Amino acid sequence: MVLKIVKLLFIFILLLSSCKSKKKIASTTKIEKPKKEQVIHKKEKKGRDKVSTTKMTPIPKHASYEEVVAIYIKNYSEIAKEEMIQYGIPASITLAQGILESGAGRAELSKKSNNHFGIKCHREWTGERVYHDDDELQECFRKYKDPKYSFRDHSLFLTQRSRYQSLFKYKKDDYKSWAKGLKKAGYATDPKYPNKLIAIIEKYNLDSFDDAVLRKKSKRNKKRNTANIKTYIVKKGDTLFEISNRFNITIESIKEYNGLDSDIIVIGQKLYLHLIK
Repeated sequence: MVLKIVKLLFIFILLLSSCKSKKKIASTTKIEKPKKEQVIHKKEKKGRDKVSTTKMTPIPKHASYEEVVAIYIKNYSEIAKEEMIQYGIPASITLAQGILESGAGRAELSKKSNNHFGIKCHREWTGERVYHDDDELQECFRKYKDPKYSFRDHSLFLTQRSRYQSLFKYKKDDYKSWAKGLKKAGYATDPKYPNKLIAIIEKYNLDSFDDAVLRKKSKRNKKRNTANIKTYIVKKGDTLFEISNRFNITIESIKEYNGLDSDIIVIGQKLYLHLIK
C-alpha cells in the first residue's frame, strides 16, 4: 500500500514539473512576424489634388527615337517641375524614369494604360487595372485616364511608402544619389537601373529642370558659355529635329538662341548653334 502511494506521488511530481516547463517555454518563445512595407497615409495639403494641364505636342508618324524623346520632354517637363515643387522629387528623376519605363510613351504598357512608371497594382489600388507580362506573366498594373495622373501617382507612390523615405534625405539637385537610392529601395530589379537613369538625365540635360525649380544656374550651362557659338545655314529638306540630332542640341535651345516661336525654318536661314562640348 505504501509503495503504491509513493509511486502515485512520483508520477504526480513528474506531471507537475512537465507542465511548468511547457508554460515556461510558451512564455519565453516569441513569434516574429515578417516585416511588411508600410504605406504612410499623409493628409494632403490644399491644392495638391490638382494636376497641371499642358497642351501636348503630337508625335509625327515617322519620328526617330530622339525626336520622340524631345517631344516627351517638352510635353511633360512642366508637370515634372510642378511635382518637384509639391512633393520634392527631382524633375530630372521623374522625367528620366518616365522615359525609361515607358519608352518615352511608346511602350505597350504605357499605350494601353497611360502608366509611365511601371507601377503595379498593390493591395491599396482601387482604380482601373491592366495585365501585362513583366517579371512574371500577366502581372497587374495601374491604369490611368491620362498620363498626367500617372505622374501624380508616381509622386504619391514615392512619398507615401516607407521604403522610399530615405530618398528624401538627399538634396533635390543630387540626381545621382536619387537614381542609386531608387534601385537600393527596390524600385527596379535591373542592376544597371541607376546608370540608365543617370545617362538619360545627362544626355538630355534633364537636371536643368531641377535647377529651374531651385532657381539656380545649371553647372552644364556654365560650361556651355565657354563654347564657340557656331552658325548653320538651313538647306533643302532640313528640319529642326534633324539639325538638333546632327549637332547634339535640343530643339528648344535652337529656338531660344534664334528667337523662334515655332518649328518653321526656311532655306537659307542662318541658325546660331550653342554647341554642347
